[in-house]
Amino acid sequence: MRPTTRSRILDYLRKQRTASVRELSRALGMTGANIRHHLAVLESNYLVESIGQRQEGRGRPENIYGFSRRMHGDGLEQLAEAMLKVWLKDATEADSDAALRSIAIRLGGGKLPEPYLPLKIRLTRLVERLNELHYQARWEAGVDGPHLILGLCPYAAIIASNPDLCLMDGYFSEEWTGLKVEQTARLQKSVKGDSYCAFRFLGEQAASPSRQPLR
Repeated sequence: MRPTTRSRILDYLRKQRTASVRELSRALGMTGANIRHHLAVLESNYLVESIGQRQEGRGRPENIYGFSRRMHGDGLEQLAEAMLKVWLKDATEADSDAALRSIAIRLGGGKLPEPYLPLKIRLTRLVERLNELHYQARWEAGVDGPHLILGLCPYAAIIASNPDLCLMDGYFSEEWTGLKVEQTARLQKSVKGDSYCAFRFLGEQAASPSRQPLR
């Protein structure tokens, strides 16, 4: 089977470690525009990334590409799990919930609920922020209220030993919408065979961090 252009790009980077669009264009016998298209797809799948710039002849410096940090592995999963264990080791349930809510607020960029905005706008902004964090999120209307669907768990590598991170996702949704939520699915298999998580918005005002948090 003839290798695809993207596999050829990855093979080249595996051998040379780094490359510019111009170098890939010469090596693969393709136009720069074609190479840029395939690099963009590889970047969107977290396989390659721009790791710097280099001057090649006249004009503006060119981006240099290499394998992404995800491909190399960076130990962040182990670090995150260790920090959670140390931080929450002796915490009470209330302190643990408060800590997870604080993390949710930080991931949201310190965003506070905006109850004066229409719910559809709040939900849309929530989904946009979640997708910036790679959740592959969407929301759907339902007879029992809107539902939030998370098509990807960014913390899948450590979620089994840190299930409270699902609470954090719920708190995140509360902070952005001002509504209480309940989890209705956790890593449930879809008809396509992939896993997803889901939350339902209850239509009630969310508890503030100083009150009894979501269960």
